[in-house]
Amino acid sequence: MLGYVVVFVGAGTGGMLRHFMNIWIARVAGTHFPWHTLAINVTGSMVMGMVTAWFAMKGGAAGHLRLFLATGVLGGYTTFSAFSLDAVLLWERHEHLLAALYVGGSVVGSLLGLALGLWIVRTALA
Repeated sequence: MLGYVVVFVGAGTGGMLRHFMNIWIARVAGTHFPWHTLAINVTGSMVMGMVTAWFAMKGGAAGHLRLFLATGVLGGYTTFSAFSLDAVLLWERHEHLLAALYVGGSVVGSLLGLALGLWIVRTALA
């Protein structure tokens, strides 16, 4: 039962961080293009890479810490459901090039972010 509570608290924390980023990036970059979701997906993937590498290389991390960070915080923070909605809305507005750039940027940026996170931690711990 404690695992569910840990995930619940982590997801709430991640959701609050996502909400903060949505508002902050909208103020900085505007709302015509979904920069907020793109930034959240890329940074969330990078942090997931770092957390995963840390646990894999250091070992012995408590299961509840893994649940809190990876499933809870990062699960509450990353927004691929919002990504899908934003991509479809761009497409439906007939902004096909922006939709393609958004989908490509999200996927490639997230993969690169995760690889960068892995590399950062592996390099620091090597």
